[in-house]
Amino acid sequence: MPHFLAVYTMTPESLARFRALPKDEQDAVDAAGLPAWKAWEAAHPQALPDRGGMVGKTMRVTRDGVAPASNDCCGYVVVEADSIEAAARLFESHPHFTIFPGDGVDIMPFLAGPAPCSPAG
Repeated sequence: MPHFLAVYTMTPESLARFRALPKDEQDAVDAAGLPAWKAWEAAHPQALPDRGGMVGKTMRVTRDGVAPASNDCCGYVVVEADSIEAAARLFESHPHFTIFPGDGVDIMPFLAGPAPCSPAG
């Protein structure tokens, strides 16, 4: 069955608005959102071969070197589904954007890549 990378997105502005809320309001969002997220995972165990996780600040490596970078990625999960549409439907009404300040979830298929390199010997 095909696997898909689902990337949770959140703009810096959305995160800043959330962090600007009083602590008790942030705690209330967490109190509602964390159980809802766990319930979502519990409802789809067969579709989640890698539950992923949340990610922090970004470092970008280019031919010019290594430097801090910014993007909207804040987490990921690997999903197994019959199609990209089926994978996307798993995230309808997800707590990431219905409770937490997330903006969306981007779904991408894993494509065949180059064969793994064998160790030099």
